[in-house]
Amino acid sequence: MALIKPFRAIRPACDKVAFVASRSYEEYNQDELNAVLRYNPFSFLHIINPGFKFSKSVTGQERFKLVKNRYLEFLEDGIFLKDEEPSFYLYEIGMGDFKTLGLFCATSVEDYRNDVIKKHEDTILKREKLFAEYLQTVGFNAEPVLMTYQQDETISKVIDNEVSKEPEYDFTTTDKIRHRLWRVYDEKTVNHIKKAFEGIDSFYIADGHHRSASSNLLAENSEKANSKHSGGEAYNFFMSYLIPESEIKIFEFNRMVKDLNGLSKKEFLVRLDTHFRIEKRDDDVYKPSKKHHFSMYLDGDFYSLYLRKKIYNFTDELSQLDTQILYKTILEPILGIKDLRNDKRIAYGYGKYNLIVMKDSIDKGEFAVGFGMLPITIDEIKAIADAGLVMPPKSTYIEPKLRSGLTIYEL
Repeated sequence: MALIKPFRAIRPACDKVAFVASRSYEEYNQDELNAVLRYNPFSFLHIINPGFKFSKSVTGQERFKLVKNRYLEFLEDGIFLKDEEPSFYLYEIGMGDFKTLGLFCATSVEDYRNDVIKKHEDTILKREKLFAEYLQTVGFNAEPVLMTYQQDETISKVIDNEVSKEPEYDFTTTDKIRHRLWRVYDEKTVNHIKKAFEGIDSFYIADGHHRSASSNLLAENSEKANSKHSGGEAYNFFMSYLIPESEIKIFEFNRMVKDLNGLSKKEFLVRLDTHFRIEKRDDDVYKPSKKHHFSMYLDGDFYSLYLRKKIYNFTDELSQLDTQILYKTILEPILGIKDLRNDKRIAYGYGKYNLIVMKDSIDKGEFAVGFGMLPITIDEIKAIADAGLVMPPKSTYIEPKLRSGLTIYEL
C-alpha cells in the first residue's frame, strides 16, 4: 500500500511562471546558461547558480547558503508564493504527439525503506551525502523524483475530472513544449486521491535514484537530531511526480569506447565471434530490431551482432538485459572496461540521431568502436526492481524530463 500526501507548494506567481521554470541545470551549455542568467531575472537558474550575482564561482557550503539566500529573495519579491492549503498538483507536459499527465505529491521515506518504492539503479554514497547536506542547508526540494505506477481506473477517473477544469498554469516554453498545471485542494477530492493510491502496491523509480536516496539519508539524520520526532515532519517525505507506466518514454544509451584494448581489428572480431554471429553492413546505418541484437560501428563499417543464445547463460532478469549482455560479453572481457561509471575510456550517447553522432565521433578518431541496442522496456525495469537487482549505469534515458521551479517542497 503506497502512501502519498498533499503539500503546500511554493510556486511561481502565475504571471511569472513561464520565466521561472527552467530545464535541468545539466541540460544547458555555458553560453545558454549565461544568456538566461543575464537576460531573465526570474529564472530558477538564479537560485541554483547563486554566484552569478557576484560574478563568482562558488561551491560547497558557501554555494548552499547562497542558494538559500536567492530562494528567500524570490519569496520576498513575490516571484514565489506559498499555497494556503495542502494540495496535490496535476501537471501535463505536451511534446508533439506525446503527452504525459502526472501528479506532484509527497511520498514517504518509510515506503522507500520498505521497498514499496522500488529501485533499479545503484547510488553513490558520496553523492547521497552531498545532496542530503544540500537539502539540510537550503531547506527545500525543487527536483521531484519521477516514479511510475500501474494504470488504475479509479485514479484515472479522478484525474480526468480535475483536468477538465481550468488549469492554474498554461504556458509554452521556447522548446515548443506546453505545460499545464492544476491545483487540487478540495478536501474531498484530496482524500479520494489518497485513498485511490492506497490500492497501488508499488511505485517504481524511473528517474531520481540519488534524490530519493538523499532524502532518505536526510530523514535519518534529522530524526537522530530531533528528540521530539513524530514521523509527521516534512523531512519524512520527499516530492515526487507520479505517472502511469503507459505515459513514460524510454530510450537507449549507446556505448562508445576509445580503443580496442590493444587488439587489432581482426583479433577483436575473432573474439566477438565467440558470443555473436557477425554480419557486416558496410556503411549502411544499422539499428537493431530485436532484443539481444546489437549494432556496432568499427573502422568505417556498421555490423550487426546477434547473440548466440546457446552459448550465453541466462540466469536471472539482469542477465537478460541487453546492457548487461554487452557488458558481460564485450565491454568487460574483451575491451577491459570493468567500471562502467568511472572508466574514462567509455562514453554514452542518446537521442534520435545518436547512431549518426556515434558514427561521426568514431570517423573523427575520438573513439574506436561504438555499440547500439534497443531501449529497455518498462516491464524489464519492473522485473529488475522486483528482484532487487541493479541495472548497469546508463541503461535508460527516460522522459518526461521535468521543469525545475514549478513546485517546491519545503523541508
